[in-house]
Amino acid sequence: MLVQPDRDRRAERHAATRAEILDAAWEQVRASGLAALSLRDLARSVGMQPPSLYSYFDSKNAIYDAMYAQGAQQFVDEQSESMPTPEDPLKALQAGVHFFVEFCAADLARYQLLFQRVIPGFEPTPESFKISADSLAELGGLLARCGVSDPKMLDLFTALGTGLADQQLSNDPGGDRWIRLIDDAVEMFYEHMTNKAKQPRKGRRKK
Repeated sequence: MLVQPDRDRRAERHAATRAEILDAAWEQVRASGLAALSLRDLARSVGMQPPSLYSYFDSKNAIYDAMYAQGAQQFVDEQSESMPTPEDPLKALQAGVHFFVEFCAADLARYQLLFQRVIPGFEPTPESFKISADSLAELGGLLARCGVSDPKMLDLFTALGTGLADQQLSNDPGGDRWIRLIDDAVEMFYEHMTNKAKQPRKGRRKK
């Protein structure tokens, strides 16, 4: 006879309430902006008194941190589930930027929390930031497989993606004006990098 393990119902209720608080926090910041997160309004929206929130999060920044971790994990999960992985290096890079920009464009508040510094005094904890750092390391691996190994080019490539995302969100929210430029922008990046890699390195001058 199999013995079912005892359920920790108290822990389950605690986790469910934390999830409800985070859902309400996302709803609030999507409506009013990240900096407008109000603990009083948040508590009211989930049917509790503001001091009770501290049983689940010890500060407003702890709520932001949990939201950051949620958003970063969503990025990883959705990328794994939906992003195509073409064998052609150029198409692989284009697919990566398409996913990134479209992920960002789908949710302004999430984009700002993950990729901009709009909340004074907030930085994600090392545990939460590790999700993003691991994702960035995977991107560096993809670039290396595409023949782009210079570490500075990872910075340039991420700047290309965030620049397109920022332009899209700032100037054509809900549209595709900058999304339509992704393939051309990545092709220019890729051609520049591959041409640069083919150039012989300059040796030291003989005395």
